[in-house]
Amino acid sequence: MENLQAVKQRFGIIGNDIQLNRAIEKAVRVAPTDISVLVTGESGVGKENIPKIIHQLSHRKHAKYIAVNCGAIPEGTIDSELFGHEKGAFTGATQTRKGYFEVADGGTIFLDEVGELPLTTQVRLLRVLENGEFIKVGSSQVQKTNVRIVAATNVKMQEAISKGKFREDLYYRLSTIEISLPPLRERGNDIHLLFRKFASDFAQKNRIPVIRLDENASNVLLNYRFPGNIRQLKNIAEQISIMEENRIISPEILAQYLPNISRNNLPVLVDNNSSNSNDFSNERDIMYKILFDMRNDINDLKKLTLDLMQNGNVQEVQEENQGIIQRIYNDQDTTTSSVEVVQIPESSSENNYDFIETIEEHENLSLQEKEVEMIRKSLDRNKGKRKLAAKELGISERTLYRKIKQYDL
Repeated sequence: MENLQAVKQRFGIIGNDIQLNRAIEKAVRVAPTDISVLVTGESGVGKENIPKIIHQLSHRKHAKYIAVNCGAIPEGTIDSELFGHEKGAFTGATQTRKGYFEVADGGTIFLDEVGELPLTTQVRLLRVLENGEFIKVGSSQVQKTNVRIVAATNVKMQEAISKGKFREDLYYRLSTIEISLPPLRERGNDIHLLFRKFASDFAQKNRIPVIRLDENASNVLLNYRFPGNIRQLKNIAEQISIMEENRIISPEILAQYLPNISRNNLPVLVDNNSSNSNDFSNERDIMYKILFDMRNDINDLKKLTLDLMQNGNVQEVQEENQGIIQRIYNDQDTTTSSVEVVQIPESSSENNYDFIETIEEHENLSLQEKEVEMIRKSLDRNKGKRKLAAKELGISERTLYRKIKQYDL
């Protein structure tokens, strides 16, 4: 088995986090086989590196490797893209076309965002996984292919299965081996290593001096949650490299490039020339950690509250968010405690709580009507911006566009 450090250098992977190392080790170990692999993790954590490692260390490395973003292909054409079509199969099909599964015969296909596949396409994919057979769109002839499938998703698959959005049998065929990549916020000192790497590469490429973070700015970076993960970190490093003339970056400067953090939220820095600066360095670090931990706990509590409002099933919400509950209430026995929903009495003054949204529940509402209502409210809150609304609802933009057209919103 190839050395772990050698694999990192070969594929340009930076970091020494134990979860990252475990994921790479699993990829190296499974590479010589032909079993399917499912890579899971948040968007932007670098899931695309795992299938490259698997392909290059397998006996298929001299055959084709094709990466397909399932979420970027329209629902009406994805079957044609994956399996090909015959001439005249549909309007615009002026000639026969080979699909990715035919082109990559003998090689590897990486299906990114596999959780976005339509159910009809999932049935076709299941047949390929079971016996290597597929049929082109508009054809009746069964064709064979020999491909290794590596899939990736940022969707919670068990939740998608329970909602009927993903086939359970397909999930178990794809996830013979499941490799999970940690979010950037859980990788500790890897954050600073990656920032230095991105800043250095950008400076070298554009022939400008390299930016560096001072000690306090490094602490701010390490405590930020990075919802966009590695992509966001790279974007921040490049923005600062372009916009800032001073090459030494302070916490106040860094905070301007971190969403949801303002300069006023940072502790006041003690003058470095002051004789007392060293005395307060440890206290300052502690203050940073306390402030960021408080902010993270508040965000998690907001998520729990929203889940309760939308779901209404206390037991289900508690099971799905067990990790968050344990982290916030780590001094309590969360396995025996329960979440109590408190009914807040109506206030005599109607204008004191204008910021509270009143939610009326009607027994005769169907699931479809509730879905329409949630989409409409999300679009209103985001001023019609569909990208933001899709992110808030936890669905892809393509799915949101289809729902808007379906319900004539």
